[in-house]
Amino acid sequence: MTLTLDDMASVLGPVDDTLAAELMATGATLVELEQAWAWINADEAFINAYKPLPTGRVAQLIEILAPPDDEQ
Repeated sequence: MTLTLDDMASVLGPVDDTLAAELMATGATLVELEQAWAWINADEAFINAYKPLPTGRVAQLIEILAPPDDEQ
């Protein structure tokens, strides 16, 4: 099932319409959004645990949600 506004709010908190539309356009699920959010907030821990890098929709979500390196 694709993301709903309630799904997004449960993971990210309030989101604006533009971000919501971008996230919905990926066709991602709540589980994929949760995975992407976990990677954004703990990527070093996952890499140190030898988790494979995200692919597919999870990677798309990370690209949308994570600021570019020069903005961190």
